[in-house]
Amino acid sequence: MRTEVIFEEKDHRWTFIGRDPQKANKLFDTNQYLITINGESLITDPGGAEIFPLVMKNVCNEIHLEQVKAIFCTHQDPDIISAISLWLSICPNAKIYMSYVWTSFVSHYETDFIDNIIHVPDKGIDILIGGKALTLLPAHFLHDSGNFSLHDKQANILFSGDLGGGFMPTDYPLYVDDFESHSKIMAPFHQRIMPSNEALARWVKMVKRLNPKMICPQHGGIFKDDKVAMFLDWLEILEVGIY
Repeated sequence: MRTEVIFEEKDHRWTFIGRDPQKANKLFDTNQYLITINGESLITDPGGAEIFPLVMKNVCNEIHLEQVKAIFCTHQDPDIISAISLWLSICPNAKIYMSYVWTSFVSHYETDFIDNIIHVPDKGIDILIGGKALTLLPAHFLHDSGNFSLHDKQANILFSGDLGGGFMPTDYPLYVDDFESHSKIMAPFHQRIMPSNEALARWVKMVKRLNPKMICPQHGGIFKDDKVAMFLDWLEILEVGIY
């Protein structure tokens, strides 16, 4: 696993802290990101128990654990959140942000962290990290009924969760290079797990208004520069919910 700073401006930094090069072939690889602003940090989709030791090590190489003020979970899947009780054992004061739809379900992982959960309403909310707002935006039914994206307005980076992901080979690059080849890997993943073209069109319209410089998914490569528009245009016309 490697780390890489993907954005840095004064006291505002996004660090890629995910992927396990030694994972079993049957495991779905994941991307985690550490957002640090003015000495406070948020972790996006912290991942499963399998990857926890490596992600924790990378976080500790970047910051002190007491700086972790928030953990954002796009939805409830095990690759997103099954390590949450482990994270709270070392960051007991961190707040967990997730849709109210899933809070009663994920509490079965560990009932002791119920008080740490912030129930995110359908319209989304802002999370204050280091005095700056990170906005949770509705991405419902993409692919879960309670699903959110995260937008950092100052950096103009969007964390998209499963949107933009796919079952990638172990040696795929951090940034998407050949979009045509990449889209062929993304297509079956999106067609199967994204159930609604109406929800997809609404999300694409919202993201195009934001005009992000970078879209960071939880699986696969990061879209930046011209690849952002390529991805959104491709997604806008993709037929999903296909069995």
